Amino acid sequence: MHSAAHARSTPDKLALILPDRGMELDFRTLEALSNQTAHLLRAKGLKRGDVVAALFDNGPEVFILGAAAQRAGLYLTSISTKVSAGDIAYILEDSDARILIASDENAALAREANAASDRPLFAWSFSKAGVPSWSELAAKEPETPIADESAGTDMLYSSGTTGRPKGIKFPLPDGPVDEETSLMAMGRTLYGMGPDTVYLSTSPLYHAAPLRWALAVVRMGGTVVVMERFDAARTLELIERFKITHATFVPTHFVRMLKLPENVRARADVSSLEAVIHAAAPCPVPVKQAMLDWWGPIVHEYYAGTETCGITSIGPVEWLEKPGSVGRAVVGTLRITDDEANPLPAGQTGNVCFADGPRFEYHKDPERTAQAYDRNGYASMGDIGRVDDDGYLYLTDRKSFMIISGGVNIYPQEIENCLTVHPKVADVAVIGIPDDEMGERVLAVVQPAPGVVGTEGLADELQAYARQHLGGVKAPRHFAFREDLPREPTGKLMKRRLVEEFRPNA
Repeated sequence: MHSAAHARSTPDKLALILPDRGMELDFRTLEALSNQTAHLLRAKGLKRGDVVAALFDNGPEVFILGAAAQRAGLYLTSISTKVSAGDIAYILEDSDARILIASDENAALAREANAASDRPLFAWSFSKAGVPSWSELAAKEPETPIADESAGTDMLYSSGTTGRPKGIKFPLPDGPVDEETSLMAMGRTLYGMGPDTVYLSTSPLYHAAPLRWALAVVRMGGTVVVMERFDAARTLELIERFKITHATFVPTHFVRMLKLPENVRARADVSSLEAVIHAAAPCPVPVKQAMLDWWGPIVHEYYAGTETCGITSIGPVEWLEKPGSVGRAVVGTLRITDDEANPLPAGQTGNVCFADGPRFEYHKDPERTAQAYDRNGYASMGDIGRVDDDGYLYLTDRKSFMIISGGVNIYPQEIENCLTVHPKVADVAVIGIPDDEMGERVLAVVQPAPGVVGTEGLADELQAYARQHLGGVKAPRHFAFREDLPREPTGKLMKRRLVEEFRPNA
């Protein structure tokens, strides 16, 4: 499927709604604009297999360029607007991007990042900061398809939470441009997505999952309602206003919605929802249970990464029988191994790996690519977990975040899951810091709830709470308080920043 088919069959149907901008885009218009952009990409010399880089906020340009790159056989490298000009410059060079197109508000940042290169640079709508307008040039191109259409895909960069961002590259699809992707098939078979879907996009579209889901829904003929940025109360308002049927979230979004005033939650009409999907981080069991109690048995979960070397999935009924699990494998074959790549039996904790999944490589980094696969050919995304006798995966934490204190392995995610549901905690991150005697000790960095002050008394209260629920070994003995924690707009915790602050020599 491709948006071109929907432009023919339902041209007046809305493909996009951007309520924060007061904008709408139907399939006819999306088709014409994406064709014009595809023609201009060719005119600028881009051929099949080349890379076009985008520095976009959540605007219509994401979908126009996305559809154009997909039909022109290009790799789309979407870059976060929240990183430094130096990081953007690194990605541009590493990706071999032929051109860079920026949302108007990011034109100055793009120019700074691109300053040392002769790579062509464009602002999307208007000429800004001396940067020419892409839309003005594209408007002169034909609204019909290019003559040499072929399927493209993305080459996205990891967020860099454990080091330099890595470009994750897949072979270009060799089928027709309207061939169903594996993500579209997943949305259709697991979540009932299709032409009648009204999908709420809650996160920045420069990240892998939000970008891929939003583009997939449009290709299926559904309508995407795009939020500029996540806001808990606004989310409930949009669900009711647009009769949202599907939406994707991260656990942090759930926590923020659950902490809304009870009267706000009670009056929200969420009856249109058919399937709500969350991923990106393990969801604390009490949070997931609270969402099921509120929204009913429609809350689904999957575990994957930008590499998509494997995917697990679990539905709401299954989860109630297996609370805390992220499901069974639906892509690849799940394996748990020790550090010597030996398979471990059910119940034992080890490296989460996938066999027989889609192959990927880290762009221009054969060493990292080789490190992603063990001697058996199993691919890992760096997580630790266990599988039960029925094949259900339970995640423990990122391997790189594990704390070893007195020879005992301590997993921060378990402590974070415990403390995040405390009523006086708005957000929390747990890291290990050096200890002369124990090797490492546990530090909890806490963002207190609104109206709560981070004091020694609060630290004592939280330590007692953790001790009660987790035992003395895992309970943090040290606390630091912050007005907010470093999270990406998706809700993903940038724990590396805290490690750099509290372990400057790590």
